[in-house]
Amino acid sequence: MVQVTEIPTATGTVATDALGRTLMHEHVFVLTTEVQQNYPGEWDEESQVAGAIEKLSALKAAGIDTIVDPTVVGLGRYIPRIARIAAQVELNIVVATGVYTYDDVPNYFRMRGAVMGFELPEPMVELFVRDLTVGIADTGVRAAFLKCAIDVPGMTTGVERVLRAVAKAHLATNAPVMVHTAPRRRAGLAVHDVLVSEGVDPQAVLLAHCGDSSDADHLSALADLGYLLGMDRFGVDIIAPFEERVDIVAELTRRGYAERMVLAHDASCYFDWADQSLLPLMTNWHYLHITNDVLPALRERGVTDEQIDTMLVANPRAWFER
Repeated sequence: MVQVTEIPTATGTVATDALGRTLMHEHVFVLTTEVQQNYPGEWDEESQVAGAIEKLSALKAAGIDTIVDPTVVGLGRYIPRIARIAAQVELNIVVATGVYTYDDVPNYFRMRGAVMGFELPEPMVELFVRDLTVGIADTGVRAAFLKCAIDVPGMTTGVERVLRAVAKAHLATNAPVMVHTAPRRRAGLAVHDVLVSEGVDPQAVLLAHCGDSSDADHLSALADLGYLLGMDRFGVDIIAPFEERVDIVAELTRRGYAERMVLAHDASCYFDWADQSLLPLMTNWHYLHITNDVLPALRERGVTDEQIDTMLVANPRAWFER
């Protein structure tokens, strides 16, 4: 029997058996912080906070108990705002530490660590461990997992540096790891090579955005290596349409991989990486799409309620409990 553990959230610790139905990749806000601070006309703090409370409360009313929010440095993480929202909703918000980049490390780290022939300690490791064990800034909120990314540019020097720092912080804390990937480029295999070289067990790692691909053989191979597959962009139909996303989850379930998948939208209450007039055109990209549309479609394809609970309840819990 798996032992119940406690993990930190934005409002304190929660027992893993109380996580309930969990969406494993949702943001509250994705922001370009420097732009918003210097050109503040688009962002209104109070209305955005109120809107987030309304949307997250609706998500809770729809039967979701927890969201896992992988917003880290590079995505506009600001925990005081998240804690303020979390205190006003009956929904667990689990937060992350890490760095999000597809290319080089943020400028802050370029002249720190092993640079210009100096073999200095990697500062990211210390920062990640502090977030996981002490808390983020002075909020008292601890991160529960690590997040980094690889995308179309592949395993650049900066991406590898962040990934190795994440691996070292994982080994120091046993916190699980989420990696944004580009499955159509088979980026998960490059991630695997680096993580295994650092001694990381794939069972501790979630490869995000696997649902962007319909290559069942490739995704099955990643699952066989031990990775948890994030089928977590439901609603991002411009990358892969609804039917394709549902079909690949159903096919992997048919192959026996329900225990290797989790579900989410990669949605947010506010996302400033695109012109706000374009976002309404993505009609399915919202927190309720899985509940309202995806789960009925999976059932129509033969996925059982027990298998859905495995993906929404058992797998998230097991990922944190290991």
